[in-house]
Amino acid sequence: MADGDDFYSRDRPEDPYLEEDRPRGGGPEDPQGRGTWPVWAIILAILALFVIITVLLG
Repeated sequence: MADGDDFYSRDRPEDPYLEEDRPRGGGPEDPQGRGTWPVWAIILAILALFVIITVLLG
């Protein structure tokens, strides 16, 4: 009878580990998160509100 390592390794390929098909973590193409506004959009909204309030009160 063969010992444990030899029994399981005799019919396996040399490199039995496959590359991960769904890698963990994010890459540069992944979204930064849903529900967050970019800084330029917030600044633009503040400026638009300032202009609207200035026109209505002025």
